[in-house]
Amino acid sequence: MISTLLVANRGEIACRIFRTCADLGIRTVAIHSDADEGALHTRVADTAVRLPGAAPAETYLRGDLIVKAALAAGADAVHPGYGFLSENADFARAVRDAGLIWIGPPPEAIEAMASKTRAKELMGLAPLDAQDVTPADLPVLVKAAAGGGGRGMRVVRDLAALPAALDEARAEAASAFGDGEVFVEPYLENGRHVEVQVLADTHGTVWTLGTRDCSLQRRHQKVIEEAPAPGLPPALTEQLYALAERATRAVSYEGAGTVEFLVADGRAHFLEMNTRLQVEHPVTEAVFGVDLVAEQIRVAEGHALTAEQPAPRGHAVEARLYAEDPARGWAPQTGTLHRFAVPDGVRLDTGCADGDTIGVHYDPMLAKVIAYAPTRTEAVRRLAGALERTALHGPVTNRDLLIRSLRHPEFTEARMDTGFYDRHLAALTEPAPDPYAPLAAALADAHGRSRFGGWRNLPSGPQVKRYEMAGEEHEAAYRHTRTGLAADGVRVVHTGPHLVVLEVDGVRRKFEIARYGDRVHVNATALTALPRFPDPSAEHAPGSLLAPMPGTVVRVAEGLAEGAEVKAGQPLIWLEAMKMEHRITAPADGTLTALPAAVGRQVEMGTLLAVVETD
Repeated sequence: MISTLLVANRGEIACRIFRTCADLGIRTVAIHSDADEGALHTRVADTAVRLPGAAPAETYLRGDLIVKAALAAGADAVHPGYGFLSENADFARAVRDAGLIWIGPPPEAIEAMASKTRAKELMGLAPLDAQDVTPADLPVLVKAAAGGGGRGMRVVRDLAALPAALDEARAEAASAFGDGEVFVEPYLENGRHVEVQVLADTHGTVWTLGTRDCSLQRRHQKVIEEAPAPGLPPALTEQLYALAERATRAVSYEGAGTVEFLVADGRAHFLEMNTRLQVEHPVTEAVFGVDLVAEQIRVAEGHALTAEQPAPRGHAVEARLYAEDPARGWAPQTGTLHRFAVPDGVRLDTGCADGDTIGVHYDPMLAKVIAYAPTRTEAVRRLAGALERTALHGPVTNRDLLIRSLRHPEFTEARMDTGFYDRHLAALTEPAPDPYAPLAAALADAHGRSRFGGWRNLPSGPQVKRYEMAGEEHEAAYRHTRTGLAADGVRVVHTGPHLVVLEVDGVRRKFEIARYGDRVHVNATALTALPRFPDPSAEHAPGSLLAPMPGTVVRVAEGLAEGAEVKAGQPLIWLEAMKMEHRITAPADGTLTALPAAVGRQVEMGTLLAVVETD
């Protein structure tokens, strides 16, 4: 029996596994980088061990340090979470060689499915040879043979762009996984991403725990997932189960895993087998009434699964909440998460809490919010409503995008596919701020103050405050009157530092206000209070290219130097942030007049990288 378990991962992943361990009475050990010393997963674990001598972004990939930490903390088992080490056969062997119990499949099964090219061969398939791709094969997807999470992937629609896509994918894959091997496969524009959850024991029993639809993706990373996958014909569902079981038995699999498919034109196309628990596993847990982490632990302890697997009931939907700006190329965001409160009635899996700092070293996912209900319609409505009522004060997030996605007709009618955001992103990210938010912020700020020490029996001009909201400047005007604060076009019912009530066209509306320095949150709308007199030194020259996020300059276009002629859209600089590469391109045809960016330079958001003067 396992008594003490170390989780070889961080954040939400570790916190979720610790929750099951607490239920089972298993003591827990967290590991952390220096950047994560005060992170939530270190606070909820019974014991925490610092991993020394590694850069923050590399710390959780150091299997040798993690095994030492497990032994030092007295652990008798290691759970790899569902990060990169969960699919690392060498790490699994190192854990076992140290006399520890490995919560995962055998190393041989990991190796068999670790390379997507080898996995396809195992299933009787073969990828395209990059040298043989013709215009008739387009579009194609360049994909890393190792790893996952959307890293090392590029869609190619023009044959001339294939060499650059291969180079970029190799570089990103090597950086993320230590393996630069990539391959090419057909890219199905309107397919659905459907997967099957499998669970296998050491006694020959395999459960196929339903389907999940994960079609809503950005950068080939999943955003919204649900179980079961809606609208699949029964015959196709049975085929998916059969293929998933075939892949599981082909490698003598043990524990939890996921077999992924692309479904198009009524056919299932095998993609890969992930030899780990998936981020989206909670929707399966909700529908089948099981704790997959607990089952993983039971399998590792040698227990047998029941011959008859659990039966599904109802529907579950999960949304991944990211600190990112979808309207700006999904740029990751950093800063302090001042407040994060999700209403009751939904499940929250998170590694963040009020006051935590969202840094540059790790994936920007803040949390997963999961809703369950007897029907899909009810589950989707419940999740959208919970996200709408969530208090989220801090960096820009994708919360509004999630709500709009859940309420989009294509999604509510289950007509979505992997091209959903390609078609609808612009509309889904169209700013729709509350027009009364600036006034509510101004009234809350003015509460308790009065002009010239009190109300005056003389007419005077209104007080005006300026705010930036959704990229535009807004003014809010109000007056001090004998009966209190007033504003044109509305009736001010109540003002306070944290709550303002306005009556607009006979309807009362409540505005909850929180202020953190110049940043003001009014319900779900974020504003920035602007100074009365802007600082002219803060202006940048036209054509300035600024870092859209904190990160590291990892590449500069070959031969690029001041004085070079550039074309609109030409990639100039590559910035790495939160384990992803982001291209900085020329905004227009022109001349590069400044290039302060240099490979290896650490930059903050808004740092000047280059200047392109247009002709």
